[in-house]
Amino acid sequence: MLIIPAIDLKDGHCVRLRQGLMEDSTVFSDDPVAMAARWVDAGCRRLHLVDLNGAFAGEPVNGEVVTAIAAAYPDLPIQIGGGIRSLETIEHYIRAGVSFVIIGTRAVKEPDFVGEACRAFPGKVIVGLDAKDGLVATDGWAEVSTIQAADLARQFESDGVSSIVYTDIARDGMMQGVNVEATVAMANASSIPIIASGGITNLDDIRALKAVSDQGICGAITGRAIYEGTLDVAEAQRLCDGIGA
Repeated sequence: MLIIPAIDLKDGHCVRLRQGLMEDSTVFSDDPVAMAARWVDAGCRRLHLVDLNGAFAGEPVNGEVVTAIAAAYPDLPIQIGGGIRSLETIEHYIRAGVSFVIIGTRAVKEPDFVGEACRAFPGKVIVGLDAKDGLVATDGWAEVSTIQAADLARQFESDGVSSIVYTDIARDGMMQGVNVEATVAMANASSIPIIASGGITNLDDIRALKAVSDQGICGAITGRAIYEGTLDVAEAQRLCDGIGA
C-alpha cells in the first residue's frame, strides 16, 4: 500500500481545504515545487496533485505548476485531478510527464467518456469518486448527485481504469479519521483497486487501512495530517511496507 502525499493547488499555492470548501482553505506553501521536494525527500513513491481552481472552472488553471513538478521529478509517478474533462487535457498532462490523470466530474456525468479515455491512454486513467453519505459529488464537490458511488464504480470495471480514488467528503480535511468501512465497501463493489482519501490523521488510520488492504486497497492519500505533523510520511510508508509497528 502506497502513502501518497497530496499537493492541492489554489492560485498557485499549496493549500488544504476542509470538506472541499474553497472559502475554508489553509495555505501551507507558496512554492508547490519545494513542497513536492519535501515529500520526495521523505521517500514517497507517488504524488497526488489537485488543481482546485480547475475543478471549479472545468479546465486546468494551475497547469504550469503541475508541469514544473513533473519536470523536477521525471521518475516519480504523479497523478493529477481537477478540471480534466477532455482528451486534449489528458494528452497535455501525459506529454508534460504526468503518469496518471484523475477523471471525476465527467466520469459521473458522462461515464462513457472514461472508456474513451482509457482506450486513448491505456493504463493512465484513474477515476475519482467523491462521496457524501455514499452519494457521488461533482464540480469541486459543489453538487451532490443521487448516484451511489459503489454503483458507479461497477460501471467502470470493463473500461481498463487503473484505480479509483475514493474520497469521503465528510471526513476530508477534518482530521477525524478515515472511513474504513465505506472504503472497504467501495473496494468490494468492483475489482478496481481503491486509493483511500479523506480523514487520514495518524498512524492508527494507516494501520486500519493496511489491515484491510488485501481487499483491494492499494494506496492512501494524505494531506492535512502530513502538513500539520500528525503523520510522518516516511514512518507511514515503513508501516505499509511491514517495517515497524
